Amino acid sequence: MKKFIGTAITAGALLVGSVSWTADVHAEQLQDVKNEQAQVQDNLSDTESDIANVMQKLDKLTDRIKSTSEAQDKNKQKMKETKAKISETEDDIDRINDDVSALKDKIAKRKKVLSDRLVSLQENGGDISYLQVIFGSKNFQDMINRLSAVSKIADSDKEMMERQETDKAELQENKDAKKEELSDLKDMKVEIKGMSETIEAQKEQNENDKEKLKKKKEHLNSMKNDLENKDESLAAVEKELTDHSNSSDVSGGTDNSNQSAASASSSKASSSDAGTSHTANQTSGSTVSSAIQAGYSQTGTPYVTAGKGPSGFDCSGFVSWAYGQAGVSLPSSTAALQSVGSKVSLSNAQRGDLVFFDTYKTNGHVGIYLGNNKFLGAQSSGGVGVANMNNSYWENHFKGHVRSVQ
Repeated sequence: MKKFIGTAITAGALLVGSVSWTADVHAEQLQDVKNEQAQVQDNLSDTESDIANVMQKLDKLTDRIKSTSEAQDKNKQKMKETKAKISETEDDIDRINDDVSALKDKIAKRKKVLSDRLVSLQENGGDISYLQVIFGSKNFQDMINRLSAVSKIADSDKEMMERQETDKAELQENKDAKKEELSDLKDMKVEIKGMSETIEAQKEQNENDKEKLKKKKEHLNSMKNDLENKDESLAAVEKELTDHSNSSDVSGGTDNSNQSAASASSSKASSSDAGTSHTANQTSGSTVSSAIQAGYSQTGTPYVTAGKGPSGFDCSGFVSWAYGQAGVSLPSSTAALQSVGSKVSLSNAQRGDLVFFDTYKTNGHVGIYLGNNKFLGAQSSGGVGVANMNNSYWENHFKGHVRSVQ
C-alpha cells in the first residue's frame, strides 16, 4: 500500500513537472514571437519613413524638372529672338554697303559736275585753272564777274566736298556700330547655345534621378508589403500560442484527486485575480489601444483632402475617426484638435497623445503618438502609415506641441 502511494506521488510529480515544462516552453516561444514582431514593426516603421523621404525627394525633383523645362523654353525663345536680331543686323550692314556704293557713284558724279563747270568757264580750252579763268577776262567788269563765278564754284566745291566727307564718316560710323552689334549678338548666340546644353544636361540628370527614386520607391513598397505580411503571420502565430497556452492552463488544472483539484482551484483563482488586476491597470489605456488598433487597420488608405474615412483621410479626419472607433468623440479639424485635452511636453508624451507639426501653417498636421518618437497618421505622401519624428522633414516641422486626450 505504501509502495503504491509512493508511486502515485511520483507519477503526480512527473505529471505536474511535465505540465510546468510545457507551459515554460510555450511562454518562451510566445516571447520570441513577440520580440520578432516588435522588430518587424520597427523595420516596417523605418521602411515607411524611407518611403516618405523618397516621396519628398520625388516631389522636389518634379518641381526641379518643371523649372528646368520652363528655363529651357525661355532659353529657346531668347535664341529665336537673337537669331532674328542677327539676321536683321546683317541686313542693315548689307544696306550700309549698298549706301557706300551709292555714295561712290555720287562722288564720281560730283567730280564730273565740278569738271564741267570749270570747263564751261574756259573760253580757249587748256588746263583747268582758276588763274587762267581770271586773267583771261576781257575787261575789269568781266574779271569781277569771273571772280564772282569762281568764288561761287569754289564755295560749291567746298560744300560738296564737306558733304561727301560727312556722308562717308556717317556711313563708316554706322557700319562700325552695326558690326559691333553683330559681334555681340553672335557672342550671345554662342552663350545661349551653351546654356541650352547645360539646362538639357541638368534636365536629363533630374529625369535619371527621378527614375532611380521611382525604382527605390517600388523596392521599398515591396519591402513594406513583405513586412506587413510577416507582421500578420506573426500575429497569427502569437494568437495560436496564446490560445494553446490558455488551453494548457485549463487542462493542467483538472485532476481526480481532491488535493490536485484544490491546487488547480487555488492556481486558477490566483490567475483570475492577476488577470483582473492587469485589466484594471490597463483600463485607462484600453481606449488608446483601441484607437491605435483601429488606426493600424487603415494602413495604406490614401490621403484625401478633407477626407473623414474610411475610403480616404486627411490628417485630422484620421485622428477623429480612429478615436471614434474607440468611443471617443474628437473634432475633425486641426484648428479644433490643437486645443483638446491638456498640453504636455514630448518627454512626457504617452501612446495615444496627439502630436502637431507646423507644415503649411501652425499646427497644420496632426498624428497619434506611438512612443519612441514615432506617430501614426494620414500623410499626404503614402496615405495612412507610421512616420518617424527623427526624420529630417518631421523634425524640422515639429515645434513641441503635444496634446493628451485622456
